[in-house]
Amino acid sequence: MKNKPELTSFDLHLLAMGLMLCDHICLALMPDRLWMTCAGRLAFPIFAFLVAEGFVRTRSRARYARRLLVFALVSEVPFDLLAAGRPVYPFHQNVLWTFLIALGCMQLLEWAKADSRPAARLVVSAGTVLVGFLAGTAFMVDYFGPGVWTVLVFYFFRGDGWRQRLGQLLCLLFLNGWLLGGPSLTAALGPLMLVLPIQAFAVLALPFIWLYRGRQGPHGRAVRWLFYGFYPAHLLVLAAAAAFAN
Repeated sequence: MKNKPELTSFDLHLLAMGLMLCDHICLALMPDRLWMTCAGRLAFPIFAFLVAEGFVRTRSRARYARRLLVFALVSEVPFDLLAAGRPVYPFHQNVLWTFLIALGCMQLLEWAKADSRPAARLVVSAGTVLVGFLAGTAFMVDYFGPGVWTVLVFYFFRGDGWRQRLGQLLCLLFLNGWLLGGPSLTAALGPLMLVLPIQAFAVLALPFIWLYRGRQGPHGRAVRWLFYGFYPAHLLVLAAAAAFAN
């Protein structure tokens, strides 16, 4: 029997990093390469899935949150330099803040699940989901409220059954095809004009995510710091390259 194709957590990290780099190179140096932007849309859902998976599997959620906080702080100036061309830009925060808000939401949802009262579980869970969206939007983190919800989608629909996959698909279509909006591609099909939001390409991340079967792959402290350090490092390098090019 042939082995089924599989991607480990390590593989997904590398794939998401490559797609993110492609997207950010386009942003910084090649804004006319639309295909790079489309490919880059796949990165965020993969990272969001890995955050939800990491939350469930980590041995210490407190340490996990502290690492995210440290690198969110470290990454903010490089992010602002790339996104706005200045070291401080309060109107858009890097994606690690999005993940931190989602992490807090998932912890609240875990506490809600432990409550023996169904009504209390429902109220706390619904309130957490709403507050997560509002916090992501109010603090202007990357991908805003829909970005926080993307992580929660993979928390609520965790697993590889058809119901979980259908839930992931429908939610990502809703979040990326409608809520996030943004520029669109148009194409004429006879008398019809088709409009496809570029952000909707994010849904194409799902087939890669579905190849994950719970295996971590190469791991350890060096690998972990490589993954965390890549984010601020590549932002800083691209910001410098963009400044030099201009």
